[in-house]
Amino acid sequence: MTVMGWLLPHESRSSPRKRGPRASNDKCCNPHWIPACAGMSGVCASSKIKRVLARACLVIVVLALTSVNNAARADAVSDFYTGKTLTLIAGFPPGGGYDTYVRVLARHYGRFIPGHPSAVPQNMPGAGSLTAANNLYGKTPNDGSVLAMFAASAAMEPLLGNKAALFDPVKFSWIGSMSQDISFCAVWQSPGAPTSFDEMMTKETIFGGGAPAAITFQHPMILKNVLRANIRVIPGYPGSREINLAMNRGEVNGQCGLHGSSIKSQFLDDLKSGRMKLVIQMGDRTTDEFGKIPSVFDYAKSDEDRAILDVQFRQLVLGRPLAGPPGTPADRLKALREAFDAAMKDKDFLAEAERVGLDIEPATAEQVESVLKRFATFPPEIFRKAQEAMGR
Repeated sequence: MTVMGWLLPHESRSSPRKRGPRASNDKCCNPHWIPACAGMSGVCASSKIKRVLARACLVIVVLALTSVNNAARADAVSDFYTGKTLTLIAGFPPGGGYDTYVRVLARHYGRFIPGHPSAVPQNMPGAGSLTAANNLYGKTPNDGSVLAMFAASAAMEPLLGNKAALFDPVKFSWIGSMSQDISFCAVWQSPGAPTSFDEMMTKETIFGGGAPAAITFQHPMILKNVLRANIRVIPGYPGSREINLAMNRGEVNGQCGLHGSSIKSQFLDDLKSGRMKLVIQMGDRTTDEFGKIPSVFDYAKSDEDRAILDVQFRQLVLGRPLAGPPGTPADRLKALREAFDAAMKDKDFLAEAERVGLDIEPATAEQVESVLKRFATFPPEIFRKAQEAMGR
């Protein structure tokens, strides 16, 4: 057998081309038929050395074939995406934080995907982004042409027993998360409004909320039912932008579910002017970026309280998660994940994200899957208590 122009030690060429003399002693090394022996003419090689050389040739063949195979797979992914449109769905209305993240990603993502597809943002609001999650799971093609970003709270809905959540969160083809958020509750500083969470324990504060699956609804309900804050929630607002307008009109006193990135991109002037005040923060970690603001965990009074808060607020490590439907082809999923990771480090992408006030602290697909699998091991009783805390 000829391997890249080489002959294995036990074989000969049938070509009439003139060759150097072959030693009658089978143990002698001939540079004309074992290239590794070049410069060793006249030196006898043991059978062991020849076996090693033969194996080395086979390794070279395997590596060459693997390289060709990998290149073929890369070409297949490139062929699929060339001339295609990649749809990126935001599960909330235009103008909000999720919408902003998706639109900034869309302007850069295609550069890192083989074939360089055009990435087009699309909005699919409804039910606190549960509509987008359900649509992605059961109705979109699973060929890698459609991805969606929806709230971590929506991803948790099946674990909380919501029959309207028609998916298994672990089975999504997770791409990663653009940030690991900390969430805040804010109060508009109208006359008589509370200025701290301690005041909210006794003074009624009205919060605007979204659908039951949205954190704008869930977070104030948790503060009300677990921490016993004097809160009333008015649900039904499509997104944070509409709740902010309601605050300005005096319909509500405040809103929860504000991520640090949304505050910087949409509410920083209100915060700096004192028109809006952040009263409490929740998440897997804390920050002093906006001043000394107490953590929701500071007010837990029992282990059960802390467990319920854990279910609700540790999930914020999945700040802006991006996923595809189950069954996305493995080679395309790998390419989408690698492209996402590359985009999160790209200087042009990061520069634009900074200009519009987006926090970029990405989590990999493996980290997202790990968090969801951990939540899936929680005792059913804790999820039942969490459901009660959200008024279900």
